[in-house]
Amino acid sequence: MSAIDLSSYAGLCAMTLLTVNILLGLLLSTKYNPVLQWPRRRIKIFEIHNWTAYVALGLALLHPVLLLASSTAGFKVVDILYPLSSPGQRNYNILGALALYTVAFVVVTSYFRPRLGSRLWKKLHYAAYGAAAIFFTHGILTDPELKNKAIDPFDGEKVFIELCALLVIAGTVWRIRKRA
Repeated sequence: MSAIDLSSYAGLCAMTLLTVNILLGLLLSTKYNPVLQWPRRRIKIFEIHNWTAYVALGLALLHPVLLLASSTAGFKVVDILYPLSSPGQRNYNILGALALYTVAFVVVTSYFRPRLGSRLWKKLHYAAYGAAAIFFTHGILTDPELKNKAIDPFDGEKVFIELCALLVIAGTVWRIRKRA
């Protein structure tokens, strides 16, 4: 298994956890209580929501770092931190970096939630939706083999990312309708 493959898997795992994280966040925003509602068990949704964010952020950081171990990808440290000069798929790498930095912003501001106050924190936390949109776009448009091949929207990885995006969209629509 190559470093490029490992990087792709790390990205897919991060995408999965971020999808779960957003869906849990949507549940939390409705004051869902698993003890009173299904499954009628004590589940620490808030803790799971926090930990999925931390692990997803770690995997999202690992995703580009693994490319440094590839002899064929041609990435350097500066390409990871500042992808304007990355060796290939520059625009998509910029999207990936922007998504990563946005998720980091959401996680860090969540850590400071008590100091920020709920009202400001909530406004800042909406950046998670922007991060999700950028992550999904990055995942769908990037060639996982880094060979600048045409994108096959029916490739297994792409279909998985598309399903994650649809789940987040459906969850968001459900949450908006629940508010009304």
